[in-house]
Amino acid sequence: MNKSKVYFTKELTPDSIVKIFERLGKTLPGKVAVKVHSGERGNQNYLKPTFLKPIIDHVNGTVVECNTAYDGARDTTAKHIQLLDEHEWSKYFTVDIMDSDSDMVLDVPKGNIINKNYVGSHLTNYDSMLVLSHFKGHPMGGFGGALKQLSIGIASSKGKRYIHCVGKENGTFEEMFQVEQKKFLEAMADAASSVVQYFNGNIAYINVMCNMSVDCDCCEVAEDPCMKDIGILASTDPVAIDQACIDLVKQSTDPGKDHLLERIDSKQGTHTIDAAEKLGIGSRDYELIEI
Repeated sequence: MNKSKVYFTKELTPDSIVKIFERLGKTLPGKVAVKVHSGERGNQNYLKPTFLKPIIDHVNGTVVECNTAYDGARDTTAKHIQLLDEHEWSKYFTVDIMDSDSDMVLDVPKGNIINKNYVGSHLTNYDSMLVLSHFKGHPMGGFGGALKQLSIGIASSKGKRYIHCVGKENGTFEEMFQVEQKKFLEAMADAASSVVQYFNGNIAYINVMCNMSVDCDCCEVAEDPCMKDIGILASTDPVAIDQACIDLVKQSTDPGKDHLLERIDSKQGTHTIDAAEKLGIGSRDYELIEI
């Protein structure tokens, strides 16, 4: 069986994102959704729209987001639109909050924890997707990369709470933080698998390893980055690209990596990768191709 290909460049520039995507050789047909993280108000680490503009323009994409399941600047459509304006996403791109109207349900036939996934109804407007992920730590998932973007990122506000509450309908905010950790991580993998299935191969992934804090871009007050930037990766395999990022952190000589790895390990973060591989949406066995 052939190993999944993961392309890697140490060059961290807007043009290098386009270059590595072209090397991937993946055509994204029809109307392209580009999933980004809009960045919580006050967060200093999220990827800025000017940095991502060349690749979004290159695929002629629409920037897509979904509302959050917790209080903040992105928990309602009106507030989220205002933030997208403030952070200049709407200055440069067409933006779409996919759950601004309603939810739709994706089946998760092989799910270990959940058998359905609530996403924004606007997902049906798109034929393909480019998942642009900022690789960094995360207070709950251990780390955020392609798999988290596929799951929590694309889930609607209702869907985010459903995943966090490991399949409990109408779970409370408090219950989101009281579930068994491994079940939450497996629910994320389940949700990710439904999006992969939905696009049926018309999807590609880019992970940007810069500004690597132990905290997510969803944190209003995030820790500053704890280690030096590493580079950009691209793949058609979400499992392989996240595993490659974990391996690059481990292989780094930067002493700051210990802080990031402690966050990942304390939250059993790589269990999401294990669960996603078992669901058949990718492989941890990859070939890293530096360009």
